[in-house]
Amino acid sequence: MPLDTSIRSVLIIGSGPIIIGQACEFDYAGSQAALSLKDEGIKVSIINSNPATIMTDKVIADHVYLLPLTCESIEQILKEQKIDAVLPTMGGQTALNLCKEAEERGIWAAHNVRIVGVDIAAIEKTENREEFRKLMVEIGVGVAKSKIANSFLEGKEAAQEIGYPLVIRPSYTLGGSGGGFVHKKEEFDQALSRGLQASPTHEVLVEKAVLGWKEFELELLRDGNDNVIIICSIENFDPMGIHTGDSITVAPAMTLSDRCYQDMRNQAIRMMRAIGNFAGGCNVQFSVDPATEDIIAIEINPRVSRSSALASKATGYPIAKIAAKLAVGYNLDEIENQITKTTSAYFEPTLDYVIVKIPRWNFDKFKGANTELGLQMKSVGEVMAIGRTFIEALQKACQSLETNRLGLGADGRQSRNLEEIMHSLEHPSWDRLFHVKDAMSLGVPLESIRKITHIDKWFLVQIMELVTMEAELKRYSLNNIPTDFFITLKQKGYADMQIAWLLGNVTEDEVYDRRKELGIHRVYKMVDTCAAEFPAQTPYFYSTFEDENESIVSNKKKIIVLGSGPNRIGQGIEFDYSCVHGLLAAKEAGYEAIMINCNPETVSTDFNMADKLYFEPVFWEHVREIIELEKPEGVIVQLGGQTALKMAEKLHEKGIKIIGSSFDSMDIAEDRGRFSDLLKEMDIPYPLYGVAESAEEALEVAHKVGYPVLVRPSYVLGGQGMSIVINDEDLEKAVVTLLRNLPGNRVLIDHFLDRAEEAESDSISDGDDCHIIGLMEHIEPAGIHSGDSYAVLPPFNLSDKVIGLMEEYSRRIAKALNVRGLLNIQFAIKDEKVYVIEANPRASRTVPFIAKAYDVPYINIATKIMLGTHKLKDFTIVRKLEGYAIKEPVFSFDKFPEVKKELGPEMKSTGEAIRFIRDLEDPYFRHLYKEKSMYLSK
Repeated sequence: MPLDTSIRSVLIIGSGPIIIGQACEFDYAGSQAALSLKDEGIKVSIINSNPATIMTDKVIADHVYLLPLTCESIEQILKEQKIDAVLPTMGGQTALNLCKEAEERGIWAAHNVRIVGVDIAAIEKTENREEFRKLMVEIGVGVAKSKIANSFLEGKEAAQEIGYPLVIRPSYTLGGSGGGFVHKKEEFDQALSRGLQASPTHEVLVEKAVLGWKEFELELLRDGNDNVIIICSIENFDPMGIHTGDSITVAPAMTLSDRCYQDMRNQAIRMMRAIGNFAGGCNVQFSVDPATEDIIAIEINPRVSRSSALASKATGYPIAKIAAKLAVGYNLDEIENQITKTTSAYFEPTLDYVIVKIPRWNFDKFKGANTELGLQMKSVGEVMAIGRTFIEALQKACQSLETNRLGLGADGRQSRNLEEIMHSLEHPSWDRLFHVKDAMSLGVPLESIRKITHIDKWFLVQIMELVTMEAELKRYSLNNIPTDFFITLKQKGYADMQIAWLLGNVTEDEVYDRRKELGIHRVYKMVDTCAAEFPAQTPYFYSTFEDENESIVSNKKKIIVLGSGPNRIGQGIEFDYSCVHGLLAAKEAGYEAIMINCNPETVSTDFNMADKLYFEPVFWEHVREIIELEKPEGVIVQLGGQTALKMAEKLHEKGIKIIGSSFDSMDIAEDRGRFSDLLKEMDIPYPLYGVAESAEEALEVAHKVGYPVLVRPSYVLGGQGMSIVINDEDLEKAVVTLLRNLPGNRVLIDHFLDRAEEAESDSISDGDDCHIIGLMEHIEPAGIHSGDSYAVLPPFNLSDKVIGLMEEYSRRIAKALNVRGLLNIQFAIKDEKVYVIEANPRASRTVPFIAKAYDVPYINIATKIMLGTHKLKDFTIVRKLEGYAIKEPVFSFDKFPEVKKELGPEMKSTGEAIRFIRDLEDPYFRHLYKEKSMYLSK
């Protein structure tokens, strides 16, 4: 059936601010869907309250509504314009729940809006645990023994009947919210209470726990004609018991027998066809008994998910884009394959490589959190790596994580504490993968590791191979490693730095030079959805060590944009927004725009955003070899947060041009000592400070500058490791901890301006002129990290004199640092005196927020200035904002019930929303202002 021509306008519901369990994979899906519908001549409107994402940008949709995700907002939109259909499957659980509520309140019917892509009955069948269980029994799909409970009494009866261990799954939640395992009777009451409270319908499923079974996912697409295809099989490295969002996952599935896989496919197709009127992407999770290969269904999600973003990037098959077309009437055989352009979308991708996804956690931000992984998701982001083998992809994924690991071990950070390692194997946390290898290195038998972890033996044998190879490598010196063995090491994912560490007394550069002498180079392979059976039209590459290089270098002038790697607290989706705009601006300025990034959830790693995409770790060795191959005019590091900025020194050393502000400008801003000296020279006030390399020096500095003091390491983002201390004892403790965690770093000690107001400026400088993008005043006092503060644009309570000084200092600092591009400055204001706390010559968290509030494409302008193709005077900048815009931080403390909600100089928020108010009499604003100091802590 071709396009339904009665659908001329569609509303896509977004997923709101980034929280643990619902991250930027839904913005990727929403952006893809919007562009896909616009291709069909359909007017697209988006409702989403998240200002940091590209999804809420004018380049994506015809109308963007930055409104709270409520039925009231939906009614406001429907009164303003004619909407024919609503697509709720792109915005995670938030969108489905809102769509369902609007349906129950009769809003869609009153405005004659159709729900496309899914119907309410399908949501009901899949989200209501009891309905789902009944349906599975009806169609002959196995499920674990379970009972539904709406009260304590029913829950206790169910537990008695089924027996322990149990799993509690609340209805209508995402990211395993409120769920958990119960191993013994004493734990049951608390777990049941949490589950009943977490479910919006106060309903839980009490189910027999199949701990230790293997977990698999299938990503499917179905059209209105009941055609179903399987895009990708995904195997969880971790067994049942760890939420799939917190599991290491591998695609395609590695340890499934063909018989079991065919059985799983058939069951998934049966499930998908049974859930009612549904056209689009769907995720099905199964559990398999490793001994008997019995299969049971865990759940089915009638929407795109975190896994479908991963599957899209893993296969090159754009699930959300195709799902949107299916929702408006097309069948699979009527849509072209987006990569080959010659085959139809009605075929299943084939992979001739292996994908590994590893989640990224931020437990360091939640002091006192229970870091053991379970049913409730706790990770804040993820990385994906592509290799020819599982082990190559696994090592590349470890290099992508940005946890100071050089790969899977072989980097001097391994543990030799057997007791700690064995505890970690039994109680999995973020570092269990590393401890599996550490256990093998210490001689723990492979079978013992399998029994404790329930990780499939095939994966363990692969990791064991690394241990054997490392022992062999230590027999050689750099000059006598046999070429074949050297090639094998590189094919197994070893970084030059790991090889240098294993050999001892050699540097990374020496290893690099030696392998180049031996003719061992990276080659780049294309992701083409069809294992090279048909020619692909999309330039989407990964590296490996083989003979044939598929990345053809053009003779155009090129720019490389470095991405921001995995999402984490302090570095989120706002940098992806910046990277996408950077790519678009570079293309407009006549360059071939090349992207390097490893985050599967983002729009910047969509294969049609850049002219060329390298899905690779933002890790020096990988970046260096891409630069050697492509020979760009330069590299943009300003848009990818601290990840990209950290590369600036290496690029500078190697004589590679940094586009925009120079390395020296960045270094002055990052080195608090150099920066304060600059301010002193310019006669700009700053808090008294000193630098210490030991606890003794720190005490001297603190006594000189006076308590309270702010303690922080150099070169960090998101306030990592910062604290406010008020006495010698606390200071000693803080400094010793910092120097232990960040060896070789210097500790900065500033006088903390107690009860000061905090504000910030963002600006663009072209070397001659400086344009202030926006000034924001924080509602909370100084001491709470700017990312955790409610911030108001423009300032609401600062005098003209203070605003004038902030603007003057911004211009003078931009000139002194010779900024080309973006600059963010943080200020503290006390007794009408303006102090400069820090300056960052790069894109900040707040630029996307200001760009949305004022409706000006600031990143596009800044990129063209960085490239030197434009000056500020070439742009006419007209701000559009009536009243004020408030940046609202959003926290995920509910995932860590044991953590106190205290705020300080270290950032803890996972995302943000935008809210517009007409004036300062607004009751919402007045409430915020009243509570402004409540959560300030150290």
